[in-house]
Amino acid sequence: MSLLRSTFNFGAMTLVSRILGFARDVVLARGFGASAATDAFFVAFKIPNFLRRLFAEGSFSLAFVPVLAEYRERGDRAELKSLIDATAGTLLAVLLVITALGVAAAPWVVRIFAPGFAAEPEQLALAADMLRVTFPYLLFIAMTALAGGILNTFGRFALPALTPALLNVSLIVAALAVSPYFAEPVKALAWGVLVAGVVQLAVQLPVLARHGVLPRPRAGFTHPGVRRILRLMVPTLFGSSVAQINLLLDVLIASLLISGSLSWLYYADRLMEFPLGLFGVALSTVILPSLAGLYARKRVGEFRATLDWAVLLGIVVGLPAAGGLAVLAEAVNVTLFHYGAFEMTDVRMAALALMVYCLGLPAFIGVKILAPAYFSRQDTRTPVRIAVMALVANMLLNVVFVLALTHYLAGGDFSAGLLATLAAHPGAHVALALASSASAWLNASLLWRNLREPGLAPRLPWARLGQVLPACFLMMLAVKWIVPDAVVLATYGPGGRAGWLALAVAAGAAVYGGSMLALGMRPGQLARPLINNGPEQGSR
Repeated sequence: MSLLRSTFNFGAMTLVSRILGFARDVVLARGFGASAATDAFFVAFKIPNFLRRLFAEGSFSLAFVPVLAEYRERGDRAELKSLIDATAGTLLAVLLVITALGVAAAPWVVRIFAPGFAAEPEQLALAADMLRVTFPYLLFIAMTALAGGILNTFGRFALPALTPALLNVSLIVAALAVSPYFAEPVKALAWGVLVAGVVQLAVQLPVLARHGVLPRPRAGFTHPGVRRILRLMVPTLFGSSVAQINLLLDVLIASLLISGSLSWLYYADRLMEFPLGLFGVALSTVILPSLAGLYARKRVGEFRATLDWAVLLGIVVGLPAAGGLAVLAEAVNVTLFHYGAFEMTDVRMAALALMVYCLGLPAFIGVKILAPAYFSRQDTRTPVRIAVMALVANMLLNVVFVLALTHYLAGGDFSAGLLATLAAHPGAHVALALASSASAWLNASLLWRNLREPGLAPRLPWARLGQVLPACFLMMLAVKWIVPDAVVLATYGPGGRAGWLALAVAAGAAVYGGSMLALGMRPGQLARPLINNGPEQGSR
């Protein structure tokens, strides 16, 4: 019940952040649309955001939390505080160097991440100018992740989950109140990102102080705990963040496609990450310190049961989320973004990408659930091997799918040249979403398979799948029947669109819940892990 309650609390705070995130995207879509300038901002934002997810939420957090949990289990407060101080000092020193290099080399960094901008000098210069402002966000948000990891280890999940909302508030204020004062209005968004990083860190410091664990950064490269974290971080740079690397590759190739492709993928990814962040990230964040503590106490039966429970919860929530979002793809885009400069063509292109991302949503959630089973045991080699395989597959599929879909859209005519043909046909961006979804399934399946040898692979709840799949099908039929066509929905005002969308979501949830009850599922069956008292394999 404690795990379920913590997951609910984390998800509730994430919901607040996501709602504000959608408000942010509505403001950005209405004020800036899908243009070369917004593509430049999204690149300038994606680069530090990618590094944030790679280092702060990915490599660092997944290496830091298990070691911190182990130190806490020892019960020595002074030793715990020493680890926190040394880790903070080491992380800060590394971030200062990376930030300085990123700001100094901004134009070259943009060329690496978005080579298509090289053909548009003004767009390249705009992206570089904004990157110099947004890059320091990495420093502040990584230190925020350190603070959040400490609070999570102490069972405090709500505040770390709520802090991302401050980014959304900052960007909304920048877009509405600050942008008119800039000659290039989109530059105000870059400053909004930087301000958000400072505020997100500041709000967590008083809570850390109340717990007596406010970091006092000091040099700690020789600290044994820090050295263990650094060793664990090296492989997890890839192992924990393959999905983010996939998205980065999407940015690189999308910059070669028709103008607006980056924005369409951005809005589709934002919508896909709503259920992923609301549930997948919440569940992953909550079970990681729990699994680390169980492993440190060698309670393998509870470790396995916790994974079984997480997978069951992922199926019961993840599959209907993917199906419902796919059916509502156009309706959601119309309701949230079809205002001002965001045209109906943009709605359709973003919706296509979203529907394809939904094919991979259960796998993305699966990765979030299965990865902590490795990191909690401080096993980083296996996820690295799996991540490299998924990354290589994604790279190959990106190229193959984009070329194949462009060939279809162009009717096989590449006489204008490959780059010119890629940049001339809307719709090729969907191939990038398909490659990301396929690589996510590969990643999740390999993570599961490699847990079988130590006897820790979660058992697939086949009986529950027999309940979930028909319930999802009925839910999707109900939603499709209720929601109006996108063109019709666009004729309503914001209130009317939101009303229809809310009605469709509520009806879908009612049909799914009622179907699950009729098929034998009861809420109490999801309340807590069921401990397997049989032989505890994998105790080694």
